[in-house]
Amino acid sequence: MTTIVNTPAPESNNPNGVIIGIIDLVVFGFIFIYFGIPIISRQSTPQTNTPNSVINIPDKVDINVKQTN
Repeated sequence: MTTIVNTPAPESNNPNGVIIGIIDLVVFGFIFIYFGIPIISRQSTPQTNTPNSVINIPDKVDINVKQTN
């Protein structure tokens, strides 16, 4: 005679995995905001300090154009 052992599937009524996952997301999100964003902003194009250019703008500009035939 054959012996058959029927083992029931485990029940998943335990919410510990979901709670740990949410806590992990919050912790990794905080770590990314605290450390990751400053590192990313430092890697952007560096700002070069150039001296201010002096542009002379005349008080009056003659925009009348006389055409010759």
